[in-house]
Amino acid sequence: MQPVTQSTTRAAAIGLAGYAVFSVHDAIIKHLGSSYSVIQIVFFSALFTFPLIALLLVRDSEPGTLRPKHPGLVALRSVSGSVAAFSAFYAFTVLPLAQVYAILFATPLIITLLAIPFLGETVRLRRGLAVVAGLVGVLVVLRPGAEDLALGHLSALVAAFLSAVNAIIMRKIGGEERTVVMILYPMFMGFLLMGVGLAFVYRPMPVGDLGLMAVIAALVLAAMTCILAAYRNGPAIVIAPMQYSQILWAVLFGYLLFDEHPDLITFVGAAIIIASGLYILRREADPAVSRNTPVLRTRTRAGLPAGLRVGTLLKRGRAQD
Repeated sequence: MQPVTQSTTRAAAIGLAGYAVFSVHDAIIKHLGSSYSVIQIVFFSALFTFPLIALLLVRDSEPGTLRPKHPGLVALRSVSGSVAAFSAFYAFTVLPLAQVYAILFATPLIITLLAIPFLGETVRLRRGLAVVAGLVGVLVVLRPGAEDLALGHLSALVAAFLSAVNAIIMRKIGGEERTVVMILYPMFMGFLLMGVGLAFVYRPMPVGDLGLMAVIAALVLAAMTCILAAYRNGPAIVIAPMQYSQILWAVLFGYLLFDEHPDLITFVGAAIIIASGLYILRREADPAVSRNTPVLRTRTRAGLPAGLRVGTLLKRGRAQD
């Protein structure tokens, strides 16, 4: 068990601030989704993010070329990451915020399952039961049969699954590929896929909405800066659970801005998913239980633009130290 120190408390507070910024980012996406296609939102948010990321990469001191060492896995990460971001953005525009977060919180459960065949992780009875409980929580949120499942629910599930795939790929090849490769390839793939679709859905934007697109990009960088600082100054077992605070922001923003009123069943399902996720994090923190710690090392949030991963930037920071 990690001792609670002033530094740890400060790191946790910074992590909370980062996830609060992400929640503002998601609320703006939901607002813009009432007027524009998700393709247009993803494209312009990525467009405005690119120069900011380029500034971070210009000082990259890792030797090598832009040719990936694992081209197949980099290509898979690029495509799956782009689709995950699109799916998450779409879910935010059509579902209540609290429901989307509850489903995205299932990502650690999926990572735990995927880590068995792809990372050789051993998942024993306790973690296995935690995964099962979490998946039951997802069913509680979705309540199939009692409520019509829409494309938004499927999109949130796809975002959770593909974000888990991205985390597994990052865990498998992140130590061998250059940071610039792990960031630029997915971003270019996102530009390509969204750019092709943009020709069919583009709507002219007033300056105010264009400014909100730029704000989305700035908020991603601000949130990632906070979470990066949190992980550099506090243990992962303390910082990782901070993401679950987003359910509180979802309730607040949903009520104040979008007239959303999540019912008791949604909260029950979310509580089950969060409890199972916390248990998995706690078990992974024990080196006698988990050799790979796939969830603790993910250090990101489901549904981010494809190239942006906190773990990748942490790797870059360590290379410069």
